[in-house]
Amino acid sequence: MINKSKEKEEYLEKLWEMKEFGQAGMHDLQLAMDGNFAEEVIAEMVREGLVEVNGENRVITLTEKGETKARKIIRAHRIGERLLYDVFGGEFEAGACELEHMNSLEIVDSICTLLGHPRQCPHGKPIPAGECCRHSAKTSQNLVVPLNELEIGQSARVAYINCGDDGQMHRLFGLQIRPGNMIKLHQRYPCCVVECEDASIALDEEIASSICVWATTPQYQPEIKTPVKLQGHHGHRWRKYFRLGRKKKQE
Repeated sequence: MINKSKEKEEYLEKLWEMKEFGQAGMHDLQLAMDGNFAEEVIAEMVREGLVEVNGENRVITLTEKGETKARKIIRAHRIGERLLYDVFGGEFEAGACELEHMNSLEIVDSICTLLGHPRQCPHGKPIPAGECCRHSAKTSQNLVVPLNELEIGQSARVAYINCGDDGQMHRLFGLQIRPGNMIKLHQRYPCCVVECEDASIALDEEIASSICVWATTPQYQPEIKTPVKLQGHHGHRWRKYFRLGRKKKQE
């Protein structure tokens, strides 16, 4: 007999995502499965108490048991996306699909703790909270804070970025604003001006708030230097200000 456990997990994942969009129709599930839909799998999930199906209007919903299992799958998938995107900086979807089938809650919670208990995946979808998040709520809030909550002149290391716009995420990465890199806040008003990798960058407030940094990084201590007057092109080493987010608001 073929083991359909992984296949049923795919259905549970799609049903959770459908619930987020307010969908519950069997036709919606068929579309979400993209040609991999099988009635016998649904029948087996009904027998196992994972889903309920209303025969009259073909509405399918997760039971309490199914929702608990789907929550675990979604959490592992989206935590995996954060890990692969933030730490390794590469393609994350395929790898996250494998990580979602992990049976060890301890591993998922350890990754979540390592990343500072992120609340959203790189797509901006919510990550279901785990026990580690609930038990460490106060600690995580103290450890990881939005960039614009730093003190002026304070440096911190980027923990992760809560940005649902892939285009903006890639632009931030292009400016070297990525997990693990140091960033320093120079100005908060009228826009956030930061320094990252010897570049002065102006950020929209909304974008700045999506950049989460480790608050435990020691505060920036300005180095006292003798002023030196530079001439020619050496007098301006920083790159041109990049106003990320402003253009989008004006359009």
